[in-house]
Amino acid sequence: MHDARTTLANLAGFDEIIDVRSPAEYAEDHIPGALSCPVLDDAQRAQVGTIYKQVSPFEAKKIGAALVSENIARHLRERFLERPRDWKPLIYCWRGGDRSGSMTTIFRAIGWRACQLEGGYKAWRSHVIAALAERPRQLDFRVVCGPTGSAKTRVLQAIAARGGQVLDLETLAAHKGSVLGVLPDQPQPGQKAFETALLQALDALDPARPVFVEAESRKIGRLHLPDALIEAIRGAACVAVEASVAARVDFLLGDYDYFLARPEWLAERLGKLRGLQSGETLQRWQDMIATRAWPELVRDLLEVHYDPLYRRSQERNFAGIARPAVFATDDLSTAGIDALAARILAQSRTAQIA
Repeated sequence: MHDARTTLANLAGFDEIIDVRSPAEYAEDHIPGALSCPVLDDAQRAQVGTIYKQVSPFEAKKIGAALVSENIARHLRERFLERPRDWKPLIYCWRGGDRSGSMTTIFRAIGWRACQLEGGYKAWRSHVIAALAERPRQLDFRVVCGPTGSAKTRVLQAIAARGGQVLDLETLAAHKGSVLGVLPDQPQPGQKAFETALLQALDALDPARPVFVEAESRKIGRLHLPDALIEAIRGAACVAVEASVAARVDFLLGDYDYFLARPEWLAERLGKLRGLQSGETLQRWQDMIATRAWPELVRDLLEVHYDPLYRRSQERNFAGIARPAVFATDDLSTAGIDALAARILAQSRTAQIA
C-alpha cells in the first residue's frame, strides 16, 4: 500500500475525485468537481463523536467501522459497479485519515488504482489560502468604476462576450454589493466555497492579457475579499463609466425589478440605512414605496445616498481613479452596454500597443 497516498500536486492525474466527508462538510466547501460519497452522514458522524467523548475511542471505532462499511458498500453498489478495471479515483476526507483510508483500502482490494489524498481537505484549504495570497499579484487588472446604476457588472459581462477577460466578483458572491445587493431566493455561498470558486476563476485567467474587474469594497454582502486581491485591484488602472442620471435610473428600474414586485422587502432593506440617513429621509423613501413612485425613489436614492458614498469610497481607495480612462454614455440598454464594452476593449488594446 506504499503508493496508496498522493498529494495535491497530482490532482489532475485522476479520473474522479471522491469526497467521503459528511454532507454538511461537503456543502461548506469541497475540491471542485468532487463527488460527494459520505462514509458517515451528518447524524452518524455526530453519533460516533459523542460515543468517542462520552464512552471510549474503542467503542466509537467499532460503531464507526460498522457504519462506514455499510455506507461504502452502498456507494459501491449504487455508484461504482460500472467503473472499468483501469479506473483511478482520488479519495479524500477531512485530513487524510480513517474515512478516506477505509474506502481507498476497499477500492484497491477490488483492483482499482485508488489513492488517498495526503492531508485531505485541509491540504486543499491550505492550498487555496496560499494561492489567493499570490495569484492576484500576477494579473494585470483594469478596474471598471462608476456610481451605482452604471451597469458595471453588465459591462463586464459584455466585455467577456466580446472575448475580453473579466473577473465577475458579484456573480461569484451572488450579491450586488450594497444594502440592496442581496438577491431574492439566492443565498450567498459560504466564505470557503466562495474562495474556492474565486481561485478557480483566477486560475483560468491569462496573466499576459488585461483582466477587467469591478471596483469593490473589502466585503461583498457578508463575504470578504482576500487582501492580495483588494491590494491588486486598488492599485490598478481605472476605467470610469460616466452614465447620465436618467440612464442610471432607467437601468436600475429594470435591474432591480424584483424589488418593485416585493415592495415590503424593499422597505425592510432600506430600513437598514437608519443611522446613515435621517429619519425624515427614510420616511420620504417609505412614502415613495407606498405610492409606487419608483423613478422618483431611485433618483433620490442615487443623489442622496449612493452617489456621495461612491465619491468618498473611490477617492479614498482606488489609486487609478485620479486619472481614469473615461467613457460617457446616456444609454444603458443592452445595445448601449454592448457598445460601451466595445469602446472599453478598443481603448485597452490601444493602450497596450502604446
